[in-house]
Amino acid sequence: MRYSKIRKMDISNGPGVRVSVFMQGCTFNCKNCFNPETHDFNEGKEFNDDVIDKIIELCNKDYVVGLSILGGEPMHAKNIDGTTKLAKAFKEKYPDKTIWAWTGFLFDKDLKDKEVMKYIDVLVDGRYKDELHDFRLKWRGSSNQRVIDVQKSLKQNKIVLIEDEELIGV
Repeated sequence: MRYSKIRKMDISNGPGVRVSVFMQGCTFNCKNCFNPETHDFNEGKEFNDDVIDKIIELCNKDYVVGLSILGGEPMHAKNIDGTTKLAKAFKEKYPDKTIWAWTGFLFDKDLKDKEVMKYIDVLVDGRYKDELHDFRLKWRGSSNQRVIDVQKSLKQNKIVLIEDEELIGV
């Protein structure tokens, strides 16, 4: 598994100051994707335990409120094990900080039974659709994408969306 980049202080991928990791590799190839440089599974750098340790250490600042996991596609079969390992290690060290993740897969159809969902707080799911792009949307690029409260969704066994009005205070 590989990753594209790590941002130590990111304010554009989730609320507050976050550490963001961009996984390498995606097969969706959405038209006008925001991160096309992350599509090739062979590019980027090796993702291993040392990288996980580095990410965990970067999150150890008081001003960092959480971790964002993007791509590429962090939930792709080639990436999900590493994503799960990172998310688990993060939550063990920082149970009060949040994990946000973005995926082209759908929570209810593809992901709800995956181990990684135990650790994700907010999931933005669904492929980006250029024809549904709306710059006014918070934390997503197209109106088909959903911002899901994963832990509430798992407890209630139904999708619990976080509405735009709620996202202001998140």
